[in-house]
Amino acid sequence: MTRKLRIVVVGDELAAGVGDPRALGWVGRVVARTTEVDVEHYVLAVPGETSTALSARWEAETEPRLTTDPDVDQRLVVALGRHDLTAGLSVARSRLNLANILDVADARHLRTLVVGPPPGTHDDDERLADLSRAYGDVAQRRRVPYVETFTPLVNHDQWHADLAGRGDNLPQQAGYGLMAWLVQ
Repeated sequence: MTRKLRIVVVGDELAAGVGDPRALGWVGRVVARTTEVDVEHYVLAVPGETSTALSARWEAETEPRLTTDPDVDQRLVVALGRHDLTAGLSVARSRLNLANILDVADARHLRTLVVGPPPGTHDDDERLADLSRAYGDVAQRRRVPYVETFTPLVNHDQWHADLAGRGDNLPQQAGYGLMAWLVQ
């Protein structure tokens, strides 16, 4: 019997794959390459979302997509974006928002993976690096796997070519492929 896996992904437009001409994003690519289990995935994305907004909505939106079937392995993926920087949130507030999400997920026995924010334009590299490290620290303290996307992509030529190609700070096909590779 094939193992069943239900994944709920919460995040911003990067979780939904906005800008990908193949309409897969990184989530669709990861699911397409996962062949050893029967995967159901639900992407709950809100464009421009900060960690504060995500922290306020994730539980209510995730709940209807979960099951009580004991034969289904359920997971939560928290896909963090870059909007905390533009909204002026402090790193401390961003850390607390993620900590609250992870603590509630743990209390509900919902296994979680955190995917950190990828780089955007080089304008915010230092601040985004700090934010990514802070998210990684929160996840590590709670023994939750953390996928660091900022450091591997910050100087990656194809990543930046993809961002420049659209002009809206979102990757295209190759960029989402790079994110999927990091997540897998």
